[in-house]
Amino acid sequence: MTATDAQTLIEDRSLEEKFDPEMRFRPLPTGTAWLVAGLLLALSFFHYYTAGFGLLREATHRGIHMAFVLGLIFLVFSASKKDYERIAPSNWWRPGSISLVDWAFAIAAAAASLYVPWIFNELAFRVGNPSTTDVVMGTILILVLLEATRRSVGWPLPVISIGVMLYAYFGPSMPGILQHPGASWSNIVNHLYLTSQGIYGIALGVVATYVFHYVLFGVLATRVGLGKLFIDLATVVAGRFAGGPAKVSIFGSALFGMISGSSIANTVTVGSLTIPAMIRVGYQRHFAAAVESAASTGGQITPPIMGAAAFLMVEFLNMSYQTIILAALVPACMHFFGVFMQVHLEAKRSGLKGLPAEELPKAAQVIREGWQTIMPLAVLLIVLFSGFTPYLAAFWGITACLVVGASRVPVITLGFLAAVVAGIATGVLTQLIFVGPVLAFVLALLVYTFVRSEAGKAVVFDLIDAFVVGAKYAIGVGAAAATVGIIVGIVTLTGVGFKISFIVTSFAAQLAQTFTDLIPLALTDVQGMTLFFTLLMTAIVCILLGCGVPTTANYIIMVTVAAPALGLLGVQPLVAHFFVFYYGVLADITPPVALAAYAGASMAGADPFRTGNTAFRLGLGKVLVPFVFVYGPAMLLVTPEFTWPGFLFVVGGAVTGIMFLSAAFAGYGLAAMRAWERWLIGLAALPIIAPDPRTTLIGLAMAAPVAVSQILKARTAAVAKPA
Repeated sequence: MTATDAQTLIEDRSLEEKFDPEMRFRPLPTGTAWLVAGLLLALSFFHYYTAGFGLLREATHRGIHMAFVLGLIFLVFSASKKDYERIAPSNWWRPGSISLVDWAFAIAAAAASLYVPWIFNELAFRVGNPSTTDVVMGTILILVLLEATRRSVGWPLPVISIGVMLYAYFGPSMPGILQHPGASWSNIVNHLYLTSQGIYGIALGVVATYVFHYVLFGVLATRVGLGKLFIDLATVVAGRFAGGPAKVSIFGSALFGMISGSSIANTVTVGSLTIPAMIRVGYQRHFAAAVESAASTGGQITPPIMGAAAFLMVEFLNMSYQTIILAALVPACMHFFGVFMQVHLEAKRSGLKGLPAEELPKAAQVIREGWQTIMPLAVLLIVLFSGFTPYLAAFWGITACLVVGASRVPVITLGFLAAVVAGIATGVLTQLIFVGPVLAFVLALLVYTFVRSEAGKAVVFDLIDAFVVGAKYAIGVGAAAATVGIIVGIVTLTGVGFKISFIVTSFAAQLAQTFTDLIPLALTDVQGMTLFFTLLMTAIVCILLGCGVPTTANYIIMVTVAAPALGLLGVQPLVAHFFVFYYGVLADITPPVALAAYAGASMAGADPFRTGNTAFRLGLGKVLVPFVFVYGPAMLLVTPEFTWPGFLFVVGGAVTGIMFLSAAFAGYGLAAMRAWERWLIGLAALPIIAPDPRTTLIGLAMAAPVAVSQILKARTAAVAKPA
């Protein structure tokens, strides 16, 4: 890593910490920092080892993961904001610049997390009849978990958790349909702490089993240069065209999003290069920031890494990760296409040029210098699509990162890839006789790199630092997942999920009955309008909840509460899960809490709220496409309704509608548009996007006058243009 690369990395981290509470860590003195780094490194190595050599017993694996995560949160996140500004003084009540209270919380969190694995063999006799010690330890864990989550991701999620626990306790006092018999504190702790329906449930298990590994892979892949390769390739492909830097932003964010799975990390990493370039060629500052943040939110929906929610779908739906990836492919493309069209038309309307030739990298040079960095992703995908578990694929992807980072010798890189392929072909990929020698070779390679030169030492230290940083990035989502387990546990304990579903669908049915008389019956009916209003209310709640709750937590809550409502209306589980997932991600560019947009605005020196509004408009593909795949499930490729004619019709309508809406927002199609043209083509886009032949024909008929007007204007402009 060069000095310039190191400086860029420091700047990117500072921006992430500024806008993402999960990345905001308190400064520590050297001794304490080394202790914390050692614990973070141990957490990463624990997950790396178990991914390759086999997971521990479920309760033990999750307990160890949570003990590390919660304990570390009290060491790296402070209870007070002022502790983030400087290193606190070290004294007897603040040893190592961390207060005795935080040390006590860390120890209590670790002990309470490990208590359940310790008594695991006795749980069969204690679930439903907890001892006093069980209740005390469970209470301690709930309290420290809420505080750890508050520190790492903010107040909203703990407040929601406290609210649902109060609902469980005061059930008899609840109004109407929400009333239930209630539960004692002992029963609440029993359900949340001693069973797999609460804190130790699916959400924590997915983070401990899948998410951590892919966060770690993303950090390592970026460190070895894969992110830079993606950005350079995007510049080669799109940089020379009209509004080139904005198109580089879109392609670069799409590619980088494949390995990051984080909107803010994507924004600050890719945006550090693209936002200044966009401003330089003529884009307004707020528009440049909005382009980058809108494109970057696609990182959480872009295969193969996606966000943590993708791995939760695997568990909730009992589907393979390969199936989830395939289902996500086309909707992700629709999102980036929507951003691309608006950027392209904005560039055409404003007469913006591409990057000058001297600023464009040479394709041959980019590939020659960076092709080896693609190998970790290739290894991960090969293992994944060979039918192995996602965590084993991540293990081999991480190992490949170590090989590429330690040696850029083509023979070694290709040899490792060939060894993995041979291991798959011969069926020994998971056996110690194969894994042992490969890891011994990798370790020897790292040692050789370390002792060879000072530059080699820097490379090895950088790889070790990536393991530390990867663990830091994952602890926030780990706490959030465990806290969401409280919410899920209360829902299963009280049955409130189905009650809320009934309330939502009943209200939607009333709205549908009111509006059906205003819409031609040939196009809709009460049932269709009921589904539409249910989807609309679900989308609004997802966006509002996402303003204060991380994407993963948002997804779990909405799946628990809203997915049953959609299921009652005939929506397939996979489709319902994708619907709430997409709208939860949208919160990153939805004011007033649009974290990705605010990060981009900071880099561009633009107004944050204006940037957020523009980013939301640019993300129209992500806004509309979930409705499309609910009504046209063929878009998801893996649904029973999939047929090629149906798929082409749904995607064709979505593409056409997005193009028309983009033209309406930009005020430009083939030529500049008048106000009536913008309104008409914008309204025409909505029935075209709806996957129904009748509405499509209506939309095309509405758009016809605008199309004729635009063609005539374009021909007139072409004739008038001097030769």
